[in-house]
Amino acid sequence: MQTEPVIIKPNTQLRPARQLSMRVLAVLAATLAVGLMAIGITLYLSWQLEGGGAAINAAGSLRMRTYKMGLTLEHYAANHDPVLATRLKDEQKEFQQTLDLLREGDPARPLYLPNDPQVKQQFAQIEENYQRWTAQWLDPVMRGQRLADWQVFRGDLDQFVDQVNQLVLSIEQLNTNRTLWLRLSQMFLIALAIAGAITQIYLMFLLIFRPLGRLREGIARMTVQDFTVRLPIETRDEFGEVQQGFNQMADHLAEAYSSLEQRVLEKTAELNAQNRELSLLYDVVAFVNGPQTAHALCHGVLERLVAWFGADAGSVRVIDPLEDSAWLMTSVGLPESLREAEICRHPQDCHCGPTQQGQTVIKQMRYSPVMPQLPCAEAGFAQVSAFPIGAGESYLGLITLHFVGQRQIAERETQLLTTLGQHLGIALENLRLAARARELAVSEERNLMAQGLHDSIAQGLSFLNLQVQMLDDSLKRNALDEAKDVVPMLRAGVTESYDDVRELLLNFRTRLQEGDLPGSMRTVIDKFRKQTGITTSLTLSGQGRPLLADAQLQLLFILQEALSNVRKHAQATQVEVVLHNDAPLRLLIKDNGRGFDALQMASRAERHVGLNIMRERAERLGAQLEFINEKGVTVALTMARTAHETANEMAQGEGSHAQRDPRTAG
Repeated sequence: MQTEPVIIKPNTQLRPARQLSMRVLAVLAATLAVGLMAIGITLYLSWQLEGGGAAINAAGSLRMRTYKMGLTLEHYAANHDPVLATRLKDEQKEFQQTLDLLREGDPARPLYLPNDPQVKQQFAQIEENYQRWTAQWLDPVMRGQRLADWQVFRGDLDQFVDQVNQLVLSIEQLNTNRTLWLRLSQMFLIALAIAGAITQIYLMFLLIFRPLGRLREGIARMTVQDFTVRLPIETRDEFGEVQQGFNQMADHLAEAYSSLEQRVLEKTAELNAQNRELSLLYDVVAFVNGPQTAHALCHGVLERLVAWFGADAGSVRVIDPLEDSAWLMTSVGLPESLREAEICRHPQDCHCGPTQQGQTVIKQMRYSPVMPQLPCAEAGFAQVSAFPIGAGESYLGLITLHFVGQRQIAERETQLLTTLGQHLGIALENLRLAARARELAVSEERNLMAQGLHDSIAQGLSFLNLQVQMLDDSLKRNALDEAKDVVPMLRAGVTESYDDVRELLLNFRTRLQEGDLPGSMRTVIDKFRKQTGITTSLTLSGQGRPLLADAQLQLLFILQEALSNVRKHAQATQVEVVLHNDAPLRLLIKDNGRGFDALQMASRAERHVGLNIMRERAERLGAQLEFINEKGVTVALTMARTAHETANEMAQGEGSHAQRDPRTAG
């Protein structure tokens, strides 16, 4: 059985005048209010019954107290015993307290007389008769008189007790009525609970379960592709909104299902176009990442773009920022007139100029017999598309595609052209950076060669120069013995310089092994000791990780330069070398020489090549180099662990260049 469809406008917004939640809350609140009222009435009746029962007990005790007080009064009137007088006063006091309790009530127990006019009147009469009875019989006897008439006294006493009985009967009658009302209220509560449960069940079925059942049936029909199902909207509450949303969903599903095949075809065509674009993008990216020249790079990219877009011609021009001109790098199918056109060399004068700001230009050429024609139009092209070549924020050039006919370029294709221009620009920038890196590598190696020459051959020649001066001085003074002593030193110096040259060439061709620093330092120190005769010691400590060979070489050169300065300037008799290989690594070269003049050193800083080279080597290691001028000179090099590791990484990265190029130079 199918439900008749209800026609609803898809954008209709239903504003429920009465929400389902408010209706349910109102029913529950009304049921709760009635139940609480009935429970309150029941509690009130129970409280009254309890207070009335306590009042019956208290009023009933007045009868006993009346007879007890009358009997005590008769005995006291007979013999006037003081003990009986005291008892009589106590009984009178207790009787009066009971009257006060009945009159004022006690909410804590609870105890109080019913709020009934007849009961109030009876109690007032009892109090009045009690005062009269006390004045007529009790007070005279307490003053020492005897009872005038025993029979009248007892009759009056019985009459007073009858009045108390009437009060008790009246309270009991009121309690009987209240008990009846209490039972009626309890029966009402039972009936209310039953009616409330039935009402809530009915409302739950009417407001919740029935709409849920319809919604479930509609969903079941929707799962079997019955998109004609619609739910009737009978209420303006939450379920009405859900039913309206269901109907709108059914409308959309029916519409979507009917146009599914067409949309699949459209999506398939779109995916095919995207796949072609991705293929072009991957092809260009793979091409530009290969090793090749700038001309081959630009020509390969241009050929791919011309073929993919079906262009009739194309060109790649590179911008020279110094001359603000565009130079043709390569072209495909471009006439000679456009390759050599002067306007194309100045982008700001051409319609392709906005590409300098990273904009894509699509220019339609319109023939006009009156207005002068652009070179592209004169060459027979109806449309020119230009897009920038850039790397980051830098503008490197532009690519132009020329079409004889009109070619619609979509927004997606424009983005593709821009992306390809960025990839080409990054590739060109990488070529420039690679050339710059090779230039820097050559410069760095020249600097290293200069440092190596200074640290080895220059120091040896300096020593030979000193020995030649000493030989010349000895010959001038005709001191042949001194000259004979100098000649072996010269021979040793020449041999040492020759060894330094061989060692320098060996350093350029090979690299030191890791962990060989202590032995190399001992070799340098022994050579220094033999050349100068200065007492030199070496202290090694620490268990740090061994340095790489490049870092060891830098430390050895720093040590060698420091010892050379001691030999040439310090006039020292003792040198101490300390290497602490830990975190941080610390190298100390101490001498007991004359020290140096700080002001003189500062004024001649530019001419101290050796000190500058030492500082450069320390910076390459990421270390700090200090010269302490106290009791001689202390050269202190400190390299933190992080700097130590960074230096090792730098040495590993730079080692390949230092190992390749010097080999060729040697």
